[in-house]
Amino acid sequence: MGTLGRAIYTVGNWIRGTGQALDRVGSLLQGSHRIEEHLSRHRTLMNVFDKSPLVDKDVFVAPSASVIGDVQIGKGSSIWYGCVLRGDVNNISVGSGTNIQDNTLVHVAKTNISGKVLPTLIGDNVTVGHSAVIHGCTVEDDAFVGMGATLLDGVVVEKHAMVAAGSLVKQNTRIPSGEVWGGNPAKFMRKLTDEEIVYISQSAKNYINLAQIHASENSKSFEQIEVERALRKKYARKDEDYDSMLGITRETPPELILPDNVLPGGKPVAKVPSTQYF
Repeated sequence: MGTLGRAIYTVGNWIRGTGQALDRVGSLLQGSHRIEEHLSRHRTLMNVFDKSPLVDKDVFVAPSASVIGDVQIGKGSSIWYGCVLRGDVNNISVGSGTNIQDNTLVHVAKTNISGKVLPTLIGDNVTVGHSAVIHGCTVEDDAFVGMGATLLDGVVVEKHAMVAAGSLVKQNTRIPSGEVWGGNPAKFMRKLTDEEIVYISQSAKNYINLAQIHASENSKSFEQIEVERALRKKYARKDEDYDSMLGITRETPPELILPDNVLPGGKPVAKVPSTQYF
């Protein structure tokens, strides 16, 4: 951002602050006749009753996610955009290296009809696909829950088991290790192949790496974002063939290079410039 840009940004910030101050003064002058606008201030981590989330420092929790109450999340896990983990009437436990993908709901049940206490327990290296509903159940290590699947109270998904996308798993169903269940209601479909078991493990590792990228992006300051926008604009029209004809060698700035661990073979590759920043 240039000098003029910084000046405009500073003035804009001052005007916004002044406007807020004037609104407060106006409300005081109106007294009991004023109309108050209550804003919802989103909190990624929120206490409820006397319970507060316990989240490892290496966990990525997206800015629009909500982790509420008695929730514990282990090292390297990720809670993606729009997710809600609500541990109010019981507790939620998420292990290490697990990914809870966008718009997923994880809740608990105080008890079921027979009086059984039903927290939600999700193990290590579990993948939970987008928009799933996990309610008062247990998902063991290295299991896979497909996109849009619903797991009702008392369900147990054993290690290396898979719930197919869009499935509805009825209350108190146990899905044995090494099996794929799907449908509404979910039923046994087939055995998992060795390749699929490897894929489940790899999916969890991929999301650990991807979460690091998103965590880094979300931690950037306004100034860093503006610098990268300028760099993308500068390099968007880079033509390597034309440069080679002129004998020009350009180095891609480090800000536009992805970390080695998210690329196949560990070879650094420059990010593709995104037109959304123009």
